[in-house]
Amino acid sequence: MSAIIVTGAGTGLGKALAVEYSSNFETVILIGRTKEALEQTKRELEEMNKQAFVYPLDITDYEAVQRAAEELAQQFTIQGLINNAGYGAFGPLESITESDIHKMLDTNVKGTIFMTKAFITVFKEQNQSFILNIVSTAGLRGKVNESVYVASKFAVRGFSESLVKELEGSNVEIKAAYMGGMDTPFWDDSDHIKDKSRLRSPMDVAKKIRELDDGRFEIIIE
Repeated sequence: MSAIIVTGAGTGLGKALAVEYSSNFETVILIGRTKEALEQTKRELEEMNKQAFVYPLDITDYEAVQRAAEELAQQFTIQGLINNAGYGAFGPLESITESDIHKMLDTNVKGTIFMTKAFITVFKEQNQSFILNIVSTAGLRGKVNESVYVASKFAVRGFSESLVKELEGSNVEIKAAYMGGMDTPFWDDSDHIKDKSRLRSPMDVAKKIRELDDGRFEIIIE
């Protein structure tokens, strides 16, 4: 059965993207660290008569990601991957901890690369497949008090642009989405955004991404 993988699918934009893209696939494979959050997304999809499969996974663990790719490819015909999972810590550079630096680079950069590398061979065996990297506008320009986060997103942008060239002529389509901040749990432990009321809802952004997902490489939502 055709399936799409969404990372960070337990909350926020990942959850909204799982709902939005569920109409195009028989099964949505929900990946994230927290099983309880993934189960909640699964229940909501099932209430919409959509099929979902929960697979808890730490995308920063290379070996675990490789095992996941092998296991999931045996159960499903996977034709899409949305690399949405991300982590951010904000403030002046001198206030960012070593732990947060590692977590941003491990999750945003390595996690995206690990997932893509693990599934790229699977995708090449399909008639048609795609990988959508959720980058954010932090991958387009520098921002105050976001230096390391922006660095991680510029890396994902470069990774995505390079894969477009590397996979040119193949059956694997690479896409990258750039959007501003959303009102999600991403900001729960941060005072970087003072007024969250001005932010878009994740479902609105997910709908816009799906609307603009028409074969173009860059999906930009300012």
